[in-house]
Amino acid sequence: MTITESTRGTLERRYEREAQEYMRSLPLEHHMEQPPHRKQREITLESLALVTARRPEVQVFNELLVQYPRPRQKKLGKVVPDNMVVVDPNPVPLVGLSFNIPLTTARPFWVLEHVSKSNERKDYIDNKRRYERHLKVPYYLLFDTDKQVLILWRHNGKRYVTVKPNGHGRLEIEELDLEMAIHDGWVRFWFKGKLLPLPADLQRELDAVTERNEALERENARLRKELEKLRAKKNGAH
Repeated sequence: MTITESTRGTLERRYEREAQEYMRSLPLEHHMEQPPHRKQREITLESLALVTARRPEVQVFNELLVQYPRPRQKKLGKVVPDNMVVVDPNPVPLVGLSFNIPLTTARPFWVLEHVSKSNERKDYIDNKRRYERHLKVPYYLLFDTDKQVLILWRHNGKRYVTVKPNGHGRLEIEELDLEMAIHDGWVRFWFKGKLLPLPADLQRELDAVTERNEALERENARLRKELEKLRAKKNGAH
């Protein structure tokens, strides 16, 4: 449905007003993130940034309020996934504080949430219902850091069905060339079959390359000096 400029302006003001009301209504503990939850979101963001570098249409968002209309309901539907992936060749236009479904052609493709005993500020059962029934998000990933349980659901057009591990024991989203599994206690990601490194891994690799290059340079300098000595001897002999 085409939205006129006048209608768009009215919708933008309504969605922004409700987003601000929602933000003001959040209790203080909502903004307090426990270490396991924070670490997993960091791993997710760092890993998926490497996917975006190779596939710019894969756009990743963090703790972004998603708002959408609900039939016969005065208030908008709202949900805040820990991480959200949108697949679109064009940059997703964000107006104000939220991702507003009627105001963009882009749609959430994959939502990720991380559960722990110390993080009870979300109703994940309720969230799953929103993703499945209201938004029909194609993929939903849930990771319980305490129980070390990882579940990936795929929407079949009617409901979510559980994705089974592939031959490598990983859960797979074929459309993104992406796999995931619990590795050393955290959800890690594989792109086209290769484990995506974290910044610490990349730093160690860089340090190792730098050290090899410096050792090679020292060896080259030593060989140059030896060559100069040999030439000096040879010239002295004449």
